Amino acid sequence: MKIEPRTFTLPNGEVLTVRSLCADDAEALSAFRNAIYSETHFMARYPEEGASLEAMRNWLAGYVESPVNFEVGAFAGEKLVGEFGVAQVRPHIKYRHRAVMGISVRKDYWGCGLGSYLMQLAIDQTRANGFEQLELGVYSDNARAIHLYEKVGFERYGIQPRAFKLKDGTYRDEIIMAKMLCPEKDKIKSPTDGVRCRQWEIFIVLR
Repeated sequence: MKIEPRTFTLPNGEVLTVRSLCADDAEALSAFRNAIYSETHFMARYPEEGASLEAMRNWLAGYVESPVNFEVGAFAGEKLVGEFGVAQVRPHIKYRHRAVMGISVRKDYWGCGLGSYLMQLAIDQTRANGFEQLELGVYSDNARAIHLYEKVGFERYGIQPRAFKLKDGTYRDEIIMAKMLCPEKDKIKSPTDGVRCRQWEIFIVLR
């Protein structure tokens, strides 16, 4: 699906265009992903593992055609500087109330409110699409991201130990978080509080 285009003004006065990504944005998204893969280890891939342009075009086209999934980018001119995607966890009836998301922002645009803006946009549109909860995973040592997610209402409900193994041989745990989108379900009620678990599958294989 596509969202209505909009703008976001940074503290320095720079105006970003925020809109849905489509197949024609594959090259911009590829350049963006390659850059952020090199900027931080908090992504799922290394630069050499990036998807082909053809695969990315097909993937973006699928998001545009979906009635509930959406991929959104923030542009400074023609340069993509931030993006997020939201997708249904699975199409089966028992899973249709759940969505999962991923978000990334270029390091030059950290600390200027863009991440908060994109997160709130993701939450609002996910709720409008009829989902009851929004889920994500984050590196346990990504304090900046964890702070952002908690600020917009996500709660921790599990941890996947040693979820990521870096090239240097060290491991990172993954914290699993969720935000309830229904007014009557403000708090997460975990049947096994504190138990290490992973109850969902990461949806964006291209991240």
